[in-house]
Amino acid sequence: MSTEHNLRIARAWARAFNEHDVDGILALYAEHATHTSPKIRALHPETGGKLLGKPAIEAWWRGALGRTPGLRYEETAITANDDRVVLEYVRLADGQEPMSVAEVFDVEDGLVVASRVFHG
Repeated sequence: MSTEHNLRIARAWARAFNEHDVDGILALYAEHATHTSPKIRALHPETGGKLLGKPAIEAWWRGALGRTPGLRYEETAITANDDRVVLEYVRLADGQEPMSVAEVFDVEDGLVVASRVFHG
């Protein structure tokens, strides 16, 4: 895919996330996609922090948005090439300190096949 396409994917992901549109988020992922995050590891240590497949990713996002109804992301930077895009944002949630996050999306055939979250 092109760099421009990958930038559009990341922006569509952030928009869907901030609208709490889980179906919109999932539409950007391949069926076999993976999602890795320190928060997954903390809440579900048996996963090693990695979810496999859209059903697991869907359950995670529905649960996360249900647990944190005011959760939103504010983009601070975005970079891309033909294979991946890195979205940097500040995680904002009611009653919690803002958190700087970088999320990497690997893209194949126009869909996210892997996403990985990094934060301090």
